[in-house]
Amino acid sequence: MHRSQPPAPGGRQGVELADVVRQWLDHGGYLTGLVPVQQQALQAIQACRTAVLGAAIRVCGQCGSVQVRYHSCRNRHCPKCQTLAKERWLAARMDELLPIPYFHLVFTLPHGLNPLVQGNLRPLYTLLFHSVAATLREFGHNPRWLGGELGFTLVLHTWDQTLSQHVHLHAIVTGGALAQPGRWQAARPGFLFPIRALSRVFRGKFIAGLKQLRNQGGLRYAGQQAPLADQGAFNHFLEALYRHDWVVYAKPACAGPAQVLEYLGRYTHRVAIANHRLIAIEDGHVRFTWRDRAHGNKLKTTSLTLAEFMRRFLLHILPPGLMRIRHYGMLANRHKRRLLQQCRLALQQPAPAPREPESVAAMLWRVLQIDITRCPVCRTGELHPFPRLPNSTGPPVTHVA
Repeated sequence: MHRSQPPAPGGRQGVELADVVRQWLDHGGYLTGLVPVQQQALQAIQACRTAVLGAAIRVCGQCGSVQVRYHSCRNRHCPKCQTLAKERWLAARMDELLPIPYFHLVFTLPHGLNPLVQGNLRPLYTLLFHSVAATLREFGHNPRWLGGELGFTLVLHTWDQTLSQHVHLHAIVTGGALAQPGRWQAARPGFLFPIRALSRVFRGKFIAGLKQLRNQGGLRYAGQQAPLADQGAFNHFLEALYRHDWVVYAKPACAGPAQVLEYLGRYTHRVAIANHRLIAIEDGHVRFTWRDRAHGNKLKTTSLTLAEFMRRFLLHILPPGLMRIRHYGMLANRHKRRLLQQCRLALQQPAPAPREPESVAAMLWRVLQIDITRCPVCRTGELHPFPRLPNSTGPPVTHVA
């Protein structure tokens, strides 16, 4: 039986994604067969909060103990680096929220597109963003519904609970639009747009974009998608996509800014699998928990071989530079300040007061109830920067992962 690595210095318990990566490499996995962005992600995940990345050293002014805090990798696919990144992002969004309901929509690509997506990550993820954004803008500008400028944030997810490929966009959308001249048009209570019509327009825009990519030579056909290089086969493929309804799901409206932040926090900085879902590595298999959405959201466990687990995880490494969180309409960076000011005037709401930047120490205390300035040994002394590790005759060293 092969279990995870022994607990790291500082008493870390349980299995982490870094342990899975290490054991996969020990059992015959190779970084050399991966594209550079996948190699970089796995190397960062292994090195995160270890001596490989160096450390910040602090000494207690009261008892003299030395604390070594290893640096994080900050890779966006690392499950250990997302909590603070999420909190910083949410803090930046707080002043952009309006005192209105917000709607949560989910736009999903049919699984029949998965193989083509795998060979064309950047163009098809980009097309997905453009298709959803154009669909929401079209409905928002339609005077039958709102007749104005929406604000919405799109977040790309590419997985389901068992790490299989499931490409979809979460959309957090304002429950109303800024109409001209400077008038706020609120959505009807509990209703934003008709979902069936929304899904048909989304399908049409994505398939039209797919045709355009094809005509411009912007698609690659590899593996089981090689036959699509033939125009006739590609046309049959598109006809099959048209025959099925595409899934757009509307979740209940968020009643205000506090709920919106909670919703955003669930989706913005998720990675394919969090460490707390990993149970064990046994006999070359990874066992982990998952939620069965189709059967009452029940918590279940499943097991995959190391090779299959890593194959699925690597599906969700994004191309370098591809932004997985994007803002549109009144929340787009180029218009945000001006349009949000107009919205507040229309809603008769004051502008938010200037906010002091939050320090890392204050954020860690607020989010995790960890005081990084206090010595964990004596619990009274303050920690101060230390220029180097002590020698063997110095005070005892306590490592904190």
